[in-house]
Amino acid sequence: MSSASYDGPAGATCAVRVVDPEKVAYVSAAMPDGDAITELTQVFGLLADPGRLRVITALLEGGEMCVCDIAAACGHSESAVSHALRLLRASRVVRVRRAGRMAYYRLDDSHVRMLLDIALTHVGHTKEGA
Repeated sequence: MSSASYDGPAGATCAVRVVDPEKVAYVSAAMPDGDAITELTQVFGLLADPGRLRVITALLEGGEMCVCDIAAACGHSESAVSHALRLLRASRVVRVRRAGRMAYYRLDDSHVRMLLDIALTHVGHTKEGA
């Protein structure tokens, strides 16, 4: 392993490009491919919008819900919720079940639920630690 000098945040440069070649090779091999990174970016982008996050949280707490109930719970218009659900459905974050003229939405799978649970726990943890 070679040594490197690090100037800190102001001059964030390393004197040596690769300090630990084995670790770099291991991390590079474990890195998701470009398509997976693109999909992750899309999912996290969806979660970054407060309106969509409220819709997702409503489904996390309420389970399967219709658009009008989600809108009432979130304080948004049905049109805004429908638009959010369209985007979330296209990225496989939510799924729809139709019963006659009604459409009921729910989180697509337990992975989305786990991701939100972990994020909410993290937010609560950081608030407690502050």
